[in-house]
Parts: sequence; structure tokens; C-alpha cells
Amino acid sequence: MIDPDYPNVVLAFVYRDFRIQITRDQWQGQDIYTAWADYNLGSAVAVPCAVTIKLAIRNAKRWVDKRIAESLVTD
Repeated sequence: MIDPDYPNVVLAFVYRDFRIQITRDQWQGQDIYTAWADYNLGSAVAVPCAVTIKLAIRNAKRWVDKRIAESLVTD
């Protein structure tokens, strides 16, 4: 049986109706962080790779802000 790789969620919070989850993994011996954005229509990888939690959070918030701004333009 294959051993699945479950995400290691280190932080989760809600930002502008998006639930952001920061996960930690290792790549070449260094911790890396990924930010997932969950919303009413699904889930997306907002930040595929960041070297610190702070960068993952900042870039995830920017990702959300950009998606909201784009949706206002197309409405």
C-alpha cells in the first residue's frame, strides 16, 4: 500500500472569507511553506512555495486580494 503524504498544517486563519492554511514540508533539508486558500467554490494553492511562514501569509493575503479585485472587475 502506498504511504500518503498528508499536509502538515502549522497555521490556519480566515482572511476576507477565505480560509487560509499554511503547511510545512521539507525540500533538500530546508523547511518550505505552502498556503492553501479554501473558499465556497473549492480550494486552491495560493502560494506554492515560501521560505518562511511570514512570506507565505503575506503572499496568501495578496493572492486573496487579487482574486477579489479581479472578481469585482468582471462582475
